[in-house]
Amino acid sequence: MIHFNKGDIMQATAQDLRLRAKELLDSVGRGEEVLITRKGRLCAKLVPVADSSGRPGQDDELFGIWKDQALSEKVEDYVRTLRKGRFDAD
Repeated sequence: MIHFNKGDIMQATAQDLRLRAKELLDSVGRGEEVLITRKGRLCAKLVPVADSSGRPGQDDELFGIWKDQALSEKVEDYVRTLRKGRFDAD
């Protein structure tokens, strides 16, 4: 059963999540948070993504870590040398 707790945060059971995932995700898409309970205990929290405008990975801390490395110029060749002996990559 979906209901709201004291802080106006939506709360739903694991069964609600299974049966009404679209409605719950629509709520999250509107900026609401949803607490998921299983057997009466809190087990998960659905929250909106802070900024979903960019492509995944573009703003990650590790994205582009090899950008300034000489090995990154020919990535396929570098990966091929790593795989030699493990895979047939000539």
